[in-house]
Order: sequence, then structure tokens, then C-alpha cells
Amino acid sequence: MQQPCVASCLPVSPRRRLTALVVLLGALVVVAVIVAGGHTAAPRSAALPKGAVAAALAGSPAVLAALHAQANELLSGGTSAFRARLKRLRGYPIVINKWASWCGPCQTEFPAYQRVSVALGKQVAFIGIDGKDTDPAAAAFLDRFPVSYPSYVDPHEDIARSIKAGIYYPQTVYIDRAGTEVYDHAGPYETAASLESDIRRYVLR
Repeated sequence: MQQPCVASCLPVSPRRRLTALVVLLGALVVVAVIVAGGHTAAPRSAALPKGAVAAALAGSPAVLAALHAQANELLSGGTSAFRARLKRLRGYPIVINKWASWCGPCQTEFPAYQRVSVALGKQVAFIGIDGKDTDPAAAAFLDRFPVSYPSYVDPHEDIARSIKAGIYYPQTVYIDRAGTEVYDHAGPYETAASLESDIRRYVLR
């Protein structure tokens, strides 16, 4: 049985068809532009080859060399182990970066830490805090963005709260040579230059 005709089967003039086609193509172009504009490339690792990192950090003071020996490791022990590490580092500037594998801005920021932690690693102690995360996810993140220092696992943010960094991701806390917290930076560092600038401004003087 022949189906009743609806609007789509009514005769359409060639001019109307052309107009409709132009409108459709225009809409497709707009959608493509919106999709392309909303897409951002995934951050790329800025890690140097292991040999280059070792050469750059060779001759570091013993307490900093101990950090480098634990590069990219996830350390347990909680607040007590973290505080004991800070005590051993007294006399050196310390930069603490709180991050998590699920944190998008942390991925954007990590390449800056990959570069600066090597460039200043013989003068400054870098430590990570991996907050509200799982070890497998954090390990996969570090495989993607390897760094020259370890991170303490902090699933309940106890370590972060002990340095008043329990809110933002990422967050960077600066501790001077005397062991005093002198500055914290909420949110990501977009470039290595901006991170290095703050390190020199607040603790490397």
C-alpha cells in the first residue's frame, strides 16, 4: 500500500533545494569549527633522557641526591614520614607540588616540573604529594610524566592539610631554608619559566 505523502515528498523547486543544501553545509561548517575550537591537544611529557637527567644532577648534596635516587617513586609513610623528610632537608629550599592522576590541570603543569626540577635540582628539593588517588592510576601518570623526585601518597589528604594545602589541585607550597612555609600557589603553572620565576623569587635567594 502506498504511504500518504508528507511534507518531505512534496515537489521542491531546484532553487529551494540549492538553498537548503547551502544552509545544511553552512551548519556543518559551524559544527566543525566549534568541535575543533573546543579540542585541546593532550599535554606532552618534557622529560629528558635518563642519562641527561643523571648528568645534570650529578654532584648534588647528599640529601638532594637521596631524593633523586627515589625519582618517580610513590612513597608511603604518611605525615610522619613526610615531616621527617622535611626535617632532613632543613637548610635547603623546598618546593612541594600536590597533584593527582585525575586532575587535568596537573597534566598541563607536570612538564614544567619535569624541566625545572632538573634545572634547579642541585639547589632545591622537589617533593610531590599525590592526593586522593589510587596507586595504579598514580603510577600510570608518572610513567607518562616521569620526574626526578618522589611523591608521597596521600589518599586522605592528611599530608596536604598538614601544610595547609588541602583544597586546590594542583597546589605548590614553598618552604625556605629555615623550614618556614613562605608561599603557596593554587592552580597550575602554565610554563617552566613561571615556575622557575616563583622559585627564585620566594626561596632561592
